[in-house]
Amino acid sequence: MLMRTDPFRELDRLTQQVLGTGGSFARSSLMPMDAWRDGDTFHVEFDLPGVEPDGIDLDVERNVVTVKAERRPRYDEKQLIAAERPFGVFSRQLVLGDNLDTGRIEARYDGGVLTLTIPVAEEAKPRKIEITGATEDRQAIGA
Repeated sequence: MLMRTDPFRELDRLTQQVLGTGGSFARSSLMPMDAWRDGDTFHVEFDLPGVEPDGIDLDVERNVVTVKAERRPRYDEKQLIAAERPFGVFSRQLVLGDNLDTGRIEARYDGGVLTLTIPVAEEAKPRKIEITGATEDRQAIGA
């Protein structure tokens, strides 16, 4: 269903989390994710606390889903006492299997969590195949 293809990007995300470096358009910060399948539906949740809904960009190209979000700093020119929460650009790409219907992805943002619901493609769902017997053909021939 979900394929991870870039181990170096994961290492980069971990390094950014440990060192506390913020994201930029050239270098993204961490965006935690959970993914699971429930019957004929695939669910993905991204933690994006403090991100406004209009700061989230969701794109689908073939079987690649890209989520970009930007959390802007709130302190502007105020005296900063502590800065432990990352801000900047967050980005994540998911490579989905061909068995998912990317044309019917639904997205919802609530309580700082972006939820994607992706249905399994109809042609990928299990189905019964009717088996016909050769006895009908033999009777028609007169065998």
